[in-house]
Amino acid sequence: MEQTHTSHNGTAATPGAQRRVLVVEDDPTIVDAIATRLRAEGFLVQTAGDGPAAVDTAEAWQPDLLILDIMLPGFDGLEVCRRVQAQRPVPVLMLTARDDETDMLVGLGVGADDYMTKPFSMRELAARVHVLLRRVERAALAASTPRSGILRLGELEIDHAQRRVRVRSEDVHLTPTEFDLLVCLANTPRAVLSREQLLAEVWDWADASGTRTVDSHIKALRRKIGAERIRTVHGVGYALETPTP
Repeated sequence: MEQTHTSHNGTAATPGAQRRVLVVEDDPTIVDAIATRLRAEGFLVQTAGDGPAAVDTAEAWQPDLLILDIMLPGFDGLEVCRRVQAQRPVPVLMLTARDDETDMLVGLGVGADDYMTKPFSMRELAARVHVLLRRVERAALAASTPRSGILRLGELEIDHAQRRVRVRSEDVHLTPTEFDLLVCLANTPRAVLSREQLLAEVWDWADASGTRTVDSHIKALRRKIGAERIRTVHGVGYALETPTP
């Protein structure tokens, strides 16, 4: 396992001055490429090549974000995600070598916030990292501001200040990305939003190549709040269904 405590220009980092990213991947070529790009973006980077090392490093170093491959020696990335999230909430960008929707949905279900399928561009990966960290900052800001009330759409309740969702008065656990996606749909109930609109609004990513990410998060969201609440408009996008007044 490689450990790096200096910034990308080799100078010592002031604690808290730079965001920490833990890259968990057993392919040395991919690890080196990701670490090099992220250091060039100003991040502090550590790496781990197997499941146990990833969990130990996350506990000791407390990264601000994890980039996590699903297929790992020791135990897989899904188990790493479960154990790390049990220690403390941290945004997770999952990497998968297979374009398998089941992998993606399981990953989202154990606490991943986003995923990318190999091969991917380093430019897009860096952009996704920045987006996930900005989302964490927005969530912290929302939690520290006065309550802005609860949005009720039939049996669905969205508490913006506490970032909590309830269905029929029961709490529903959503990842930060799922919450932002639901809020985006709820801001204009019944209106159809295209995948590109959702991608730009929730992920700050305007490239249409990422629309599969939207589809997978929608499916994960449906499993949690009820499939009937999100309507698919084929060839266009999605709309949040609400009770007729």
